[in-house]
Amino acid sequence: MTTGRRSTASDSDTRVIILAGGKGTRLHPYTAVLPKPLMPVGDAPILEIILRQLREYGFQRITFAVGHLAGLIEAYFGDGSKWGVELEYFVEATPLGTAGPLAGIKGDESTYLVMNGDVLTTLPYGDVVAWHKEQGSLATIATCRRDVGVQLGVLEIDADERVTAYREKPILTYMASMGVYVLGREARERIAEGVRLDMPDLLKGMIRDDQRVAAYTFDGYWRDIGNHDDYELVCREYDDMKPSLLPG
Repeated sequence: MTTGRRSTASDSDTRVIILAGGKGTRLHPYTAVLPKPLMPVGDAPILEIILRQLREYGFQRITFAVGHLAGLIEAYFGDGSKWGVELEYFVEATPLGTAGPLAGIKGDESTYLVMNGDVLTTLPYGDVVAWHKEQGSLATIATCRRDVGVQLGVLEIDADERVTAYREKPILTYMASMGVYVLGREARERIAEGVRLDMPDLLKGMIRDDQRVAAYTFDGYWRDIGNHDDYELVCREYDDMKPSLLPG
């Protein structure tokens, strides 16, 4: 579905919500003193790179959902004017998951671009929102293909314990969620204020109710910094990817 365009998006009816409240336990000990979205990639925190990308696509009204070490994030970004955006903060008194914070954020926009605060990608955010609106979906998940090699012999066995297939070290292909979502107002209204809810559970509930949940497939660059290996990979790749991530 990726188009290669770098279109901008009207901000009048779209709010961006960046989930930046997690403890980042898989990145300890770094995240004991620094929130994961402030982890440096190249010459800037990963959250600053995301902010600059969003501004390029025309998004200006952005809310950070924060919790762990929230004061450091607010001290660094302030009101967002340095980056040409309007920043607000929603502070979680207790962890609310990856969907729960949406219910407590003030506003009545028709569309919400929701994303994790540790994602580094060339995904055209403006195109994703525009495509979501064209499809008339309740929710859209940005997805990309992943190939995973299994270093074992994989068997298929029927009910009679008969081996029906044998594949040695197969490569399995699947479509993975990128941690970037577009939700309509009706999807947000399914979230109860103050109740912990994760995005997969919200989406699975909509799918069970036969609501339209679409996939925006993307074949470009995507990484997150969920653990030490991922973070080190992103840092190694950043200099080469910077012209694509931050053109101009």
